[in-house]
Amino acid sequence: MEQVFVIGDVHGELDLFKEMLEFFDPKMQQLILIGDLNDRGSKSKDCWLLGKRLVEESQAIYLRGNHEEYFLQFLKKPEDWFESYKYNGGKETIESLLHPGACEEYSPTEIAMFILGRYKELVEFLIERPFYYEWNQYVFVHAGIDLRKADWRKTNLHDFLWIREPFHTEKNTTGKVIVFGHTITPMLHGDMQTTTLWQSDNKIGIDGGAVFGGSLHGVIFDTQGIVEDHELPNMKGPWQPTV
Repeated sequence: MEQVFVIGDVHGELDLFKEMLEFFDPKMQQLILIGDLNDRGSKSKDCWLLGKRLVEESQAIYLRGNHEEYFLQFLKKPEDWFESYKYNGGKETIESLLHPGACEEYSPTEIAMFILGRYKELVEFLIERPFYYEWNQYVFVHAGIDLRKADWRKTNLHDFLWIREPFHTEKNTTGKVIVFGHTITPMLHGDMQTTTLWQSDNKIGIDGGAVFGGSLHGVIFDTQGIVEDHELPNMKGPWQPTV
């Protein structure tokens, strides 16, 4: 492919996800989803099913995010993870998979049992999601890499999904341009307002905080750099930063 088209953290915002896909050209572009299609937004199940279809029909690369991981850990040990997962956006995912009120109606073990029984194929699909993807001079990853390691590919799997500050501030000597989500760009810009892409030291943050009322980014790259950034603001969110 001549280009890649990378979509930031969707978090259950199905309408924005679908609108962004209108800019995707499957004949010219490799589609990459940076992870976190679920949690916080009310359409998590539908976003997962759309992501799955894009992988199967358009050969999209759907990277594992920390919220996909959160969900999978909850399914493994529901009693241990339930309160934390529910608090961090899992309630919306559980209710989208089952029904409103399910978190109050059933025990954590029952919830996990129902989900595993009804969505076995989806769960297996999520387990198979890769941690990063390389294309030419780029590395696409959900949260970042460990820049202190001589070989960044030996980054701890937890860090691919969860790392923040050490990655943001350490010098990038990999020779790669690292494109990531996870940490919202208003936080990276330091003003909790600016939703534009964050760029520093060959690192590009693309999570505009769409689910909070920020923006969803869809960025086109070629071997020369950024070709175009499509930024779709979410005017329905509780927080309205400056675009």
